Amino acid sequence: MTFSVVARDPATGELGIAVSSCVLAVGRAVPSARPGVGVVAVQARSRRGLGPSLLAGLAGGATPADLVRAAAHAAEDVDRQIAVLDTAGRVAADTGRGSFPVCGHLLGEQCSVQGNMLASPDVLPAMARALAAAGGALADRLLAALTAGQDAGGDVRGRQSAALLVVGPEPASDEDDGVRVNLRVDDSGDPVAQLRVLRRLQRAHDERDYETLAVFAPEGARDLYAALAASQRGDREAARAALAALRARPGWSAWLAAMAGDDRLAGVSRLLR
Repeated sequence: MTFSVVARDPATGELGIAVSSCVLAVGRAVPSARPGVGVVAVQARSRRGLGPSLLAGLAGGATPADLVRAAAHAAEDVDRQIAVLDTAGRVAADTGRGSFPVCGHLLGEQCSVQGNMLASPDVLPAMARALAAAGGALADRLLAALTAGQDAGGDVRGRQSAALLVVGPEPASDEDDGVRVNLRVDDSGDPVAQLRVLRRLQRAHDERDYETLAVFAPEGARDLYAALAASQRGDREAARAALAALRARPGWSAWLAAMAGDDRLAGVSRLLR
């Protein structure tokens, strides 16, 4: 009832999964990841606790092949579909005999695509090709694969939810939880497209692309990003107008005063001196 892709970026060591399905909130059920350990996809009619169990196995030193082999021989898991990827790039997958057709999985170099109840046998090959051809960050390559799967038919029942999860190669710490991307679309008529929008917004935040945020951020924050964008391009009048609009809103003057030491707003202040 789902199609997904797991992959490791050999350059950064990041691990990630992208998934879509015609069920509510697939991001709650299918993807599991632990920084410095691995990422798993648990779909079809799998037991809900299987994802954390597989991650615990990886953390304990088991290989993906070991874990998948054990699940494949468990009587209670005949209806499941799983993929397991570790920080070394080792990957294993299995499609239980009780999974809904059309179903299957394709293993690649440090990656796997899998799905069940698919609209077409073309879905998984299309995902694999797109992942191999895509460039950029791991999150964007995973989204390219998910988009290709949807374009090839995706879930035979239709569309409802999608999720994207990427973690780093090092274990979480107090300073860094290791989560690089964690985006979900729980209920949408076109969840993969909406997930791409969310990824674009996150990238804009990460890269301080204030021009994009001034257009696509929530309405209440657009004037703030307009001021920051004006500061980046040296447009004093536009920055002054955006700040005036902010100060006219209840509560924002106090917030601006409290944020006076923030390096982003300091650039606006310097421009207006």
